[in-house]
Amino acid sequence: MSSDQMTAERDPAMKLALSFGADAKYVEGRRAFFKYRDLGVSEATGGRMRAQLTSSETGLSEPTGWHYHECEMQFVYVLEGWVDLEFEGRGNVHCEAGDSVMIPGGERHQEVRTSETFRFLEVSVPAEMGTVPCHPPSA
Repeated sequence: MSSDQMTAERDPAMKLALSFGADAKYVEGRRAFFKYRDLGVSEATGGRMRAQLTSSETGLSEPTGWHYHECEMQFVYVLEGWVDLEFEGRGNVHCEAGDSVMIPGGERHQEVRTSETFRFLEVSVPAEMGTVPCHPPSA
């Protein structure tokens, strides 16, 4: 397939998204103690996907509480620092720089702890991702 054919078949609802550090746009997110940098993907995909950089300068000192997300999936790639997660049926998982986790929508989990400073890339499908608190799994 030629590049002309590939361009002609591009979804017209999709737009190019560029995000430059010098012009970083920060938005409110699910947790007050995290800082969320929007990468412009939600707008460029018409809400099909969201990508953002999540960071913290203070770390997480207590668990977020059990919850799940209303979405198809959430993908996290740790860029700096570490995060301890807990998943139903899996227990504790330690993720550090270079690690990733794909969390299917509806998967019950909680963030337990983080390093003092950390940064991760987070992608969700679709862009709008609800967070629903839930009871901890039974022992």
